[in-house]
Amino acid sequence: MVSIKNLRKAFQGREILRGVNLEVEQGEVMVVMGPSGCGKSTILRHIIGLLRPDGGEIYVNGQEITSFTEEELNPIRRNIGMVFQNAALFDSLTVRDNVAFGLKYHTKLSSEEQDAIVAEKLGMVGLAGREGLMPAQLSGGMQKRVSLARAIALNPQIILYDEPTSGLDPIMSSVIDQLILKMKEELGVTSIVVTHDMSSAFKIADRIAVLHQGEMLQIGKPEEIKNSGIPLVQQFIHGETAGFLAG
Repeated sequence: MVSIKNLRKAFQGREILRGVNLEVEQGEVMVVMGPSGCGKSTILRHIIGLLRPDGGEIYVNGQEITSFTEEELNPIRRNIGMVFQNAALFDSLTVRDNVAFGLKYHTKLSSEEQDAIVAEKLGMVGLAGREGLMPAQLSGGMQKRVSLARAIALNPQIILYDEPTSGLDPIMSSVIDQLILKMKEELGVTSIVVTHDMSSAFKIADRIAVLHQGEMLQIGKPEEIKNSGIPLVQQFIHGETAGFLAG
């Protein structure tokens, strides 16, 4: 579903991505983890076309998108949902209107048809009947769930999650983890999850990619990553303060 080849990106002369390669299979949950500032979220923004690379190729469902115009990117983006780190809800819109935002601007569905889809997606994330609430009336976990409902409103093939459990307590983090797996099982979506949360990563991942200083250190199944012979990978997993990362 997603193929990244030799992806490079620099900001103000600082190289963030240094030839990243990543293959994400249809229907799998790929977790990308690594230290802060190593380029994880930058990869997501390239996949959805919010950033243009300095070099390399990105294939989404077989189409190489790095040279696409905004008009050409729109059909690609319709098949990609994104859950942002801070939920990124529109404060002035109700839950209903937040979830229906993509439906309103990318479809010709009637208001009644939109209402039915909103109700369905809110039900999937455990927020049935909350259409009339405003974002300020929701907890952080509820806002994340509304963001997920919005991300799946257009029935995307791919969902990108940027730190989905950031700032949440352990119980709500587990709820989000279960929802990520539910999207895979019930909708068959391909998921790419950027996270620092080790517990979450090993719970939801089919495979894990470990990124460090803009390069992939290792890609493998959770058990392969847990048993990695690479010191940097082990240091990050166990949160050790002394070692390569500290330098």
